[in-house]
Amino acid sequence: MKITLKTWAAALALLCTGATAMAQTVQPARPRLVVGIVVDQMRWDYMYYYGQRYDGGGFARLLGEGFACQNTMVDYVPTVTACGHSTIFTGATPASSGIAGNSYHIGGKSVSSVQDDSEAGVGTTSSLGRRSPRNLLVTTVGDELRLATDFKSKVVGISLKDRAAILPSGHAANAAYWYDKSVPAFITSTYYMQQLPAWVTRFNRSHATLLRSDLWGSWRGVTASFDMALAAVDGEQLGQAADRTDMLTLSVSTTDMSAHVYGTRSPRVDSCYLELDRQLARLLGQLDLKVGRGNYLVFLTADHGGTNNEKYSSVHKLPGRQLDMWGMIKPVNRALKAQFGVDSLITEVNEYSIYVNNEAIARHSLDRQAVVAAAMQCFESQEGIDRMVDLDNVAAASIPQPLKERLIRGYYPKRSGQLYAIPLPGYYAGSGGDGSNHGTPSADDTHIPLVFMGWGIAHGETFARTGMVDIAPTVCALLHIQMPSGCMGTAITAITQ
Repeated sequence: MKITLKTWAAALALLCTGATAMAQTVQPARPRLVVGIVVDQMRWDYMYYYGQRYDGGGFARLLGEGFACQNTMVDYVPTVTACGHSTIFTGATPASSGIAGNSYHIGGKSVSSVQDDSEAGVGTTSSLGRRSPRNLLVTTVGDELRLATDFKSKVVGISLKDRAAILPSGHAANAAYWYDKSVPAFITSTYYMQQLPAWVTRFNRSHATLLRSDLWGSWRGVTASFDMALAAVDGEQLGQAADRTDMLTLSVSTTDMSAHVYGTRSPRVDSCYLELDRQLARLLGQLDLKVGRGNYLVFLTADHGGTNNEKYSSVHKLPGRQLDMWGMIKPVNRALKAQFGVDSLITEVNEYSIYVNNEAIARHSLDRQAVVAAAMQCFESQEGIDRMVDLDNVAAASIPQPLKERLIRGYYPKRSGQLYAIPLPGYYAGSGGDGSNHGTPSADDTHIPLVFMGWGIAHGETFARTGMVDIAPTVCALLHIQMPSGCMGTAITAITQ
């Protein structure tokens, strides 16, 4: 066959056409906006406990159009806010993320999960502004989205709580905003910017009356959170550019704070969930208008559940009561001093995580294992403590394997307490009052809701076991982006397929 210039040109054109087609096929389709909603202290059963009272556009729409994972469990202990929010958006448990609790020790000093004294507040002069995500050791979904799009995507975090705004949005977020009651206003820190954007200033001014009200213990906190989220959609034009995918993280904190004060079955908590249902309907409706129905992906979950108040349980003859974990330190230290001659061998109890005074043990040349064994025996003698675990030797502990795995996943040696108290089911840390709590490995605290809806999601449900660590890789698989750097989970194939 004679090869002519015309033949070469035709072949070259064919190759270019094929290359262009290949290039088009490897460019993934993505939604314009991803919205990750976390409801603080939402038990799984609340999806249905309030079912007859929910309107049609909120939870009913999520369940009616979306895909529900009905057996999603928290993969670790302690089941607390900072750990939950970081795990949802990183797929990494505290053992990898370093977020070992709402507070923990760094360099022997107790710090909050997002405390960063190198930063200053923006919109406030209080210490609540000295915050950043630097204590988080791994990346988030938002970080990976920003990386995948050469940082064209916008990522914004919103919550009343600082940690619930900062940890989900990640290191490379464009902004995170949280509530400072002392102002009162939504604020941020110099980690993100030097001054509040004009739209945030306008929001704080126009919502001054609402922001001065009780946002922590009433349904108004739910309203304020969604108002701020929708203001962010408008102010940052989230999801409204055709050439990028943005992300909004929204955590609803009032549901947690009201439950801590008034209890899981209180009218205050009821009113928060009914308002949450209304605000979900409002948010979805606004996203339909501003981003376009089918152009956004929403997922809703919880950072942990909640254990019923002892008074409520007692009335209904259910086991459980409050445990004064801090109050146990004195009798334990007295017993240890009588045995070893050294005071304050236990320095702190953080929920169920217990810190041993290793400096005093070394200074007095004590046998650490003997001190630990004696301390564990003293704590186990307290009512409501089922058993104690030495986290440095958890692999050898005589406890059920699922519980052992949760303890291992929740332990970060450089920050966590060395001992862990496992309460009897229904027992929880508290010091009186009508409120509920969380933090335990019980089903009340670990069984959480998980629903995906919108772009790329077919209606359905699964009762297969899924973990909190599976949320982040599922979102990343849908977006065709790399999963976060410390991710331990796997994509939920019932959704991604």
